[in-house]
This record gives sequence, structure tokens and C-alpha cells, in this order.
Amino acid sequence: MRLVGLTGGIASGKSTVSSLFKSAGVPVVDADIVARNVVQKGTGGWKKIVKAFGNDILLENGDIDRARLGQIVFTDPEKRKLLNRLLAPNISFGIFWEVVKLWANGCTVIVADIPLLFETKMDRWTNPVIVVWVDPKTQIERLMSRDGCSEEQAQNRINAQLALDWKKSEADIVINNSGSLDDTKEQFQEVLKQVSGPLTWKERMVSRDGLLSIVLCTTAGVLLAKKNLL
Repeated sequence: MRLVGLTGGIASGKSTVSSLFKSAGVPVVDADIVARNVVQKGTGGWKKIVKAFGNDILLENGDIDRARLGQIVFTDPEKRKLLNRLLAPNISFGIFWEVVKLWANGCTVIVADIPLLFETKMDRWTNPVIVVWVDPKTQIERLMSRDGCSEEQAQNRINAQLALDWKKSEADIVINNSGSLDDTKEQFQEVLKQVSGPLTWKERMVSRDGLLSIVLCTTAGVLLAKKNLL
């Protein structure tokens, strides 16, 4: 099985590339969806957040006000670290479980779409790592346009993350999303060929069918050995 890491920065276009993978029939585990699920009302993640940040971050129906919580953590580095520390185990397990379900269904190539791939050290489990990069000027402009925020607010949100240039330097594959959507789609087709290529022998061994083959061969070997000893 090949577990591909996909990451980027805010307003870099990672979600666009993630959607392209889905459209191409490649299963994607979306960490943002997992994160939303682990903080649903009454869950362990929800209880951790309420205990740490108080009832002020709740909506009238008891759900977490994601916009309010986002405002708090983007302006306070310590609270952002606290939030990541509280939810990291829940999110990591949620991602792992989604990957296991896809593995059990026989999927051989899975994309893990994780914004904090490097921050949570989950890049060690993925290969290759794809970073969706965008030049700083375009990133700010897109963020301002998307969220209706000021340039200062946009810059603060970008600064709250690991530098995109650093992520680019750590990537196995870089998709430059600074241009048009057609440019990105063209790059994506090349990347799709790379990640959809033949599995290495190590990747085949940890695939569902590979492990089944090993189990069957081992069982057959044990039975044959027992028969010869009788």
C-alpha cells in the first residue's frame, strides 16, 4: 500500500488538488473532516476543548463555534499549541482508522490530506509527500479574497503556520499553484502518474493482498512441515 501525504498552507490550493485526486478515483482521507468529527458535541475531543477554552466557544445548540475558536487560536500562539496538543491524539487515530478501512477494502494507493502533516510528524508515515505551494503575494491575495479579511489579518494567519517555503524544501513532489487552474491540472496529471505507478516490493508487502499472500504461504509452509514430520 502506498500512503501519499498531501499538505500545503492556508489558501495554497491544497483542497483543489485533493479534489482532483478524488475526481481521478484515488481515495482521500481528509484530516479536516476527521477533525470536525472528533469535536462533535459530546465526543471526547469536544469535552477537551470546552474544558480548556470554556463555554464561550460554544454555539447555542452546544456545538463548537469554529469561527470563534479559530479567532482565538490564530491570535494566540500558546492557545494554538494547546488546541493542537489536545486534539492531536484523536485526529491521528481518526486518520489511522480511515486508512485501515480503505486498506481493508483493498485500496493500494491512498492520499492523506493533512494540513499539519509536518507539524504532527505524520510525514514519517507517508511517501511521497506532496506540497501544494503558492507564492507569498498570491497566497495573501487569495486568502483576503476568500475570507474577506484585511492584509494584516491574512498575514497573521499565514505566519501562524510553518513557512510554506520550508514545507516546499521538505517535499518529495511540489505542485506550484501560483498560476491558473489549468496549470495546476496539468501538473496534477504528471503527479498522478507518479503516485499511481507500480508499488515497490515493500508497499506490496503491506497491502491487503500482500499480507494475505504472506499469511497463506506461511500457513501452507507450516502445514507442509508438520506433514513431513509425521
